[in-house]
Amino acid sequence: MPFEVNQIVEGVVKSITKFGAFIDLGGKVGLVHISEVADGYVKEISDYLKVNDTVKVKVISVAEGKIGLSIRQAQPKKEEAPRPPRQSNYKKSAPVSAAPVTIDDKISQFLKDSDERQQALKKSAKKGKNRCFNR
Repeated sequence: MPFEVNQIVEGVVKSITKFGAFIDLGGKVGLVHISEVADGYVKEISDYLKVNDTVKVKVISVAEGKIGLSIRQAQPKKEEAPRPPRQSNYKKSAPVSAAPVTIDDKISQFLKDSDERQQALKKSAKKGKNRCFNR
């Protein structure tokens, strides 16, 4: 029986290796690579499959007599729950006031904030100077 890409078929697990599982498809043997066993990370294939298990697989490649298979692509897609909107760490802009803010207002606010930060840094530097360098 010739196999076509995207075809879903049933097979029997014949052997398991570190890199995948060989599936008997009724006379032909295909390989399910470890990355195609499950949606999540698969450390040990034997956690998911056992020899003589019957599995549904999707044919993902047919080349030079080799058949590439996937168990995870043969499973129906699970619908994901919608994600809540992301919260931003940025401050929301202030409500628009009746009077427009001028560039001079912005500069004076910046200078005021900057001056406050400088004073706080100078205070912490004086405290740190006495503690760190006196041994």
